[in-house]
Amino acid sequence: MNYHWNWGIYLEQIKSGDETYLDWLITGLGWTVTVSLSAWVIALVLGTAIGTIRTVPNKWLARLGNAYVELFRNIPILVQMLLWFFVVPELLPKDLSRWVKQDMPAAAFVTATIALGLFTSARVAEQVRAGIQSLSAGQRAAGLALGLTLPQTYRHVLLPMAFRLILPPLTSEFMNVFKNSSVAFAIGVLELTFQARQMQEDSEQGIETFLAVTLLYFLCAFLANRIMAVIEARTRVPGFMGAAK
Repeated sequence: MNYHWNWGIYLEQIKSGDETYLDWLITGLGWTVTVSLSAWVIALVLGTAIGTIRTVPNKWLARLGNAYVELFRNIPILVQMLLWFFVVPELLPKDLSRWVKQDMPAAAFVTATIALGLFTSARVAEQVRAGIQSLSAGQRAAGLALGLTLPQTYRHVLLPMAFRLILPPLTSEFMNVFKNSSVAFAIGVLELTFQARQMQEDSEQGIETFLAVTLLYFLCAFLANRIMAVIEARTRVPGFMGAAK
């Protein structure tokens, strides 16, 4: 193998400026974390709402929630991101479309966050639904018998227990949101994958570049896993297991 290794490449200046390649990687890491955490907030809020709607007695609300999940879960995230960035603005009223395409601050970041948040929310919704339905029917009946309204029963009885049950799959989704953020390079977000491609082309040191980026993605996913493990340990109800209806 005639590859010329250069492990000092990270501290070298880029060919067209005063920054180093390490600066590019740090910038990319910052955008990756920002997009991922912002999308995760959207995914948790929307996913909880949609997952809850899918378990309510009103069949039309449940069908609406099911349609939402099937729509966003079955379209690849890259396709969704491209649709939100290139297609949706063309469908808006003329003035709003012009603002979105030309004047909206951080348009690529906003688009990536929304697309990733909606995609992940469909997966979270499925887990929330499964968590609620895994609980004994007696828990809902007990809450209503105590005089709680249905929303109050969900808020104070069902959702707290359901979230304890679904923390392991939620951990996987939290890790995945960092990995899925890599497709944001397709619409120009300066995240890790974008910076890696730029660094590889500028430095011609592809192996060092992608090894560094691989390590950074691993660290993001590992830290997400450890954070969720701490939350799971602190919220676990000893001896509790979801009972079938």
